[in-house]
Parts: sequence; structure tokens; C-alpha cells
Amino acid sequence: MSKTVPGSVTFERVRKTFGAFTAIPDLSLTIEPGTLVTLLGPSGCGKTTTLRMLAGLEHPSAGRILIGGKEVTMLPANERDVSMVFQSYALFPHMTSLDNVAYGLESSGIKRKEARERAKEAMKLVGLDGMGERLPAELSGGQQQRVAVARALVLEPQVLLLDEPLSNLDARLRRRVRTEIRDLQQRLGFTAVYVTHDQDEALAVSDQIIVMKDGEIAQQGAPRDLYDAPASAFIADFMGEANVLACQVESVEDGIALIDIEGLKHRVAARNASAGRAELAIRPNAIQLHRTPTKGAFTGRITHAAYLGDHVEYEVATGRGNLFVIDRTADSPFDTTTEVAISLKDRGIALITAPTK
Repeated sequence: MSKTVPGSVTFERVRKTFGAFTAIPDLSLTIEPGTLVTLLGPSGCGKTTTLRMLAGLEHPSAGRILIGGKEVTMLPANERDVSMVFQSYALFPHMTSLDNVAYGLESSGIKRKEARERAKEAMKLVGLDGMGERLPAELSGGQQQRVAVARALVLEPQVLLLDEPLSNLDARLRRRVRTEIRDLQQRLGFTAVYVTHDQDEALAVSDQIIVMKDGEIAQQGAPRDLYDAPASAFIADFMGEANVLACQVESVEDGIALIDIEGLKHRVAARNASAGRAELAIRPNAIQLHRTPTKGAFTGRITHAAYLGDHVEYEVATGRGNLFVIDRTADSPFDTTTEVAISLKDRGIALITAPTK
């Protein structure tokens, strides 16, 4: 297999309706060649509809879609330079793995001998060298997934589409296969559009993440940007869980805001905020619990504790509402009903709502 020539993807004011229901109201986005971009969001957010329109399995009600600078808005799926890895893998059960991979090449008119040689190369590329004569039923879930990836890659598409590709695998295998997909994408340099509802998957594989809500882009950016600097309470909670508390911005100087939560003073990146009311997103592992009164801390009471091996999870009732806390350092966990002092660590805190004056 030669190195894939990656293509860009552009949606220009795309709208998609199903009868009276508007799934995508007005979507514009650009995906750069050679990048892996994840469409992330809860069920019903529009991510799969977006992928299906890119694949040609659905057509927009309005707007334009371009791949590699060429408009493909109304082209059928077989006339677009894309390949898709389905959630179910969609392998032919009566065909060997090698024949599954070669099928698309043979269907496009390539002679069987050449198609099988290219299929063997693709199988080797995904770590399945020597398994070409096995039927899909004789392979593990992870191996079947890699056959599906090889079948898509052997066509050397401008864009590879992956629709929840790891959802049928167990947790340990998901971690391994997502690493394999990311390594393969970086090695071959193809453009990939990856759909998932799993935040960990998105953070692990993506150059860029596009978080969708109600058919619109809620926020997009590099994984670390979305995690460390969420633009809304929705993003903060969706990207790895967060406690959202009301706070007061007392002052802003040199891009740093001094905030107050029930007497606790803390400095955090201001993100264009000014003095006044705001909201603060606090990651569960950014909260420090103390057994004794601590200067500058506010108080709470443990209402639930769960030991999970390498960490303890707590629910803490406070005057600002309940907090979810993850403690990875506790040698002696707190009992329920324990009164605690609460302070904040330096990382894992973001001002998410610009206050109104």
C-alpha cells in the first residue's frame, strides 16, 4: 500500500431535516488534510447524521459538502473518495478475512491476483499477517475490527470514516485498538473522521475534537484545550465530568482572575472575564479534602464514599451544592458523615462563564 493522499473536508452551512424534525440546523466546519478529527457528543446530538452525510448515505437538505476541494454534496456513496468502518464491522461471514479485504478492490475492476496482493499488504499493515484464510467467526472482536479497517484502507481513500468503531469491544481491548488506529493514522497520514460518544476515546486519538449538541458545534479544539478550558458547563461536564459552582470574580490582573467561593480565594485563568458573578468548573481530582479546619477553605460533609482500588470517590455536601471528589492519595479514607475542609489544587479548574457586570 502506498501512503494515502489525504483530503480536506468542508461543510458549508449544511442543514439536514427529517420531515418536520431538524437534525442539523446550520453546520459549517473544516477538517484539515492528514488529521484525525472526532465528532463527539451524547446520543441525538447529530454526530452520526453528520458522518452519514459525509459518507453519502444521507444527503443534506441545504448547504454544500466538499472533499479535497471537490463538491460531493449530492454524489452517491460509491462516487466519493471515502471508506467507512461501521460499528458492526459489516464483514461477509462466508468470506475469508483476505477476501473481505480484497472485495472492494475486485468490485472496482481490479484483477483478483492484484487485489489479493494489495489485501495481504493491508492485512500485514494492521497486524494480521498470516490470518487471511480465517473466516470472521474464527477471529476475535479486535481482529475483526482490524479486518474492517484494512478493508477500508486498502482502497486508499482521501478520508477514512469510523462510526463508533470500538463499541463492540471490551474495555481493555478498546484501549489497545484505539492506540493501533491512532498509530496507523499517523503513520499513513490519512484524514480520519471518527464518531464516538466516549470522551476517553476522543481524548486519546484526536488531533481535534468537535463536541456537538442539538445538531450544532458546542466547542471544537485540541483535546487538552477542551478539557482544560471548557467554554460552557455542558462541555465541562461532558469532557470528563466537572463540578460547576457559582463564584465571584473579585479582580482580574494580567489575565488572572481572583475568585471567591464561600470565603475560599483562588487564582485562575481569567479567559476575558471581568469582576462580577461567574461559574467555575472544577474537576473531581482538583478538590483537596482536609480533616482539620484549614485557612481559606470552605466546609462540607461526606455523604458517600466508595473505595475503587487505586482511588476513593466521595460525594460531599456543601453550601454551594454537592461535590463529586476523586482522591488518589488517601491512605485512610474518610468515613461518611465526616466534616471536612475543602480547598482547590492549581490544575483542573476553569472559569467557564464570563460574568455579567
